[in-house]
Amino acid sequence: MRKHAVPPQIPQEEFIERWKRVQEFMGHSNIDLLFAYGDDRAVFGAAHVRWLADVPVHFEPLCMLMPREGEPVLLSGPESDQYAILRGKIKNVRVLREFTHPDEDYPYSVIYGLAEIIADLGLHPDRIKRVGIGGRYLISADVLSSFQHALPNAEWLDLESQLCELRAIKSPAEIAVIRFAYKIAEQGIQAAIDKINPGVSEREVAAEAEAVMRHAGAEGTGIDTIVASGPNSRPILARPTFREIEENDLVLLTVAPRFEGYHGAIGRLVVVGEPNPEIGKALEIAVRAQQACYRALRPDVEGRDVEKVGRAVVEKAGLGQYFLYSGLHSVGVIEFEPPIFGPSSPAKLQENMIISVDIPLFNTPWGGLRVEDGYLITAEGAERLSHTDYVSSK
Repeated sequence: MRKHAVPPQIPQEEFIERWKRVQEFMGHSNIDLLFAYGDDRAVFGAAHVRWLADVPVHFEPLCMLMPREGEPVLLSGPESDQYAILRGKIKNVRVLREFTHPDEDYPYSVIYGLAEIIADLGLHPDRIKRVGIGGRYLISADVLSSFQHALPNAEWLDLESQLCELRAIKSPAEIAVIRFAYKIAEQGIQAAIDKINPGVSEREVAAEAEAVMRHAGAEGTGIDTIVASGPNSRPILARPTFREIEENDLVLLTVAPRFEGYHGAIGRLVVVGEPNPEIGKALEIAVRAQQACYRALRPDVEGRDVEKVGRAVVEKAGLGQYFLYSGLHSVGVIEFEPPIFGPSSPAKLQENMIISVDIPLFNTPWGGLRVEDGYLITAEGAERLSHTDYVSSK
């Protein structure tokens, strides 16, 4: 008997539908072969392979090889093939020579060169003319060179943006999974808030949040949990340290649990005691900007116009110089994935996108903060996916 209800998941048939969509795109773009590369870089490395094969990439790289017609093949290293078969949705897994380690021996692995694998698909490497690649920026120069050598007559096209566009609008199953990720995030952020007290270290707070999120179902995090107190809150990025929280501190929190490959992200500020009055004023402004963006969210508008609403609130308060990055981005198999809706982006919001509104105030004289929440774009506007209080004091 199961202890808990089965949480939402992405069904097998949805992956098959994704493969068809990719192949339709390949047909329209006259692409003969597609490589979708992934590695275990925590923030963005696994995205393509997770979306197309449902394998959490770890230790060795993986690469999905998609012909214009027929079934995909997953290329792995010699220590990942059985895990990929057990865990993933692509059962044709081949160990690729380029993914072996030069100092390791694999006497019982069947190892293939890329040209052999392509020939087994019924394709002639010398006749392949146009090859698309996603995740090119992750691939080492040596591996990319070996891929190109195996296909000597091919033109190589970087399809990173196009592959991201294919997953921008979320399916009902994806929306259900992301809702669950935000529920996990809410539990994690609340656990962190409850743990904060003078004398408690940043790492203790992070450990409490991450333990609660793991118990709730998280498989990991899309970004490292941020607990930054006092002067540690000033930069945009932070990792927990042994610094102990002090009386009259501010504590910046950001959690981004990963669940079934997808994310929820929440950012909050906790004030301890009676910190600098400027912090309270800045937090009030950031919350107002967050709420103004929420009211402006709706389909068929340029995301930068919504971001501009929040930026205007901050600028009117004289804090515009601290709004240091794009305030709207998508959420999915990357915690901040394209499309990203900054001042230079013409991309439009569309129904069933998941959007994070992230209001940043960093590099200030008193420290830094972010107020971040997730939203589902609906036919009428937006639905808020996280409901943790904006103001917490200890």
